[in-house]
Amino acid sequence: MKIHIPRRVVLFGGLVAFLSGCASKFRTYSGPEVTRLRLYKAQRLLVLDGADRVLRTYPIGLGFAPVGHKQFEGDGRTPEGSYVIDRRNPDSLFHLSVGISYPNEADIAFAESQGRSPGKDIFIHGGPRRGIDPTSVRDWTAGCISVSDPEIEEIYAMVRDGTPIDIYA
Repeated sequence: MKIHIPRRVVLFGGLVAFLSGCASKFRTYSGPEVTRLRLYKAQRLLVLDGADRVLRTYPIGLGFAPVGHKQFEGDGRTPEGSYVIDRRNPDSLFHLSVGISYPNEADIAFAESQGRSPGKDIFIHGGPRRGIDPTSVRDWTAGCISVSDPEIEEIYAMVRDGTPIDIYA
């Protein structure tokens, strides 16, 4: 038995499928200004503060060796200390990302005193990349901070370059 499906039904279905894939990852935000980010590594928690209250909190993943301050390129650690959000990447391999100003002068001086590179390119980003199950591997990055894709869309919209971020052990 052959089933006949009208061509316009097939075309309409294809158009709907195509347009659903075109939903923008760029959100808008018109709420209170985010004045500071606080990241608690041990609690796996990112907090976005406004002037007088907490605006949002997010569960996070860290580098594959999460304990301790990042010292060298490739150590798998996430930095600790005071930094700022200094860039954004709309074409990130991990959906969207906002950059953290690591390394600072002290990070560079320490690494150089050991004859090593401090590393670079620490971001808050979406993910995880294909092949990683976030329910079984929470800390999978090379030192970055990971959140879900919908969460990084919200963070990307809310947080401006120059916003301070304090990262605690």
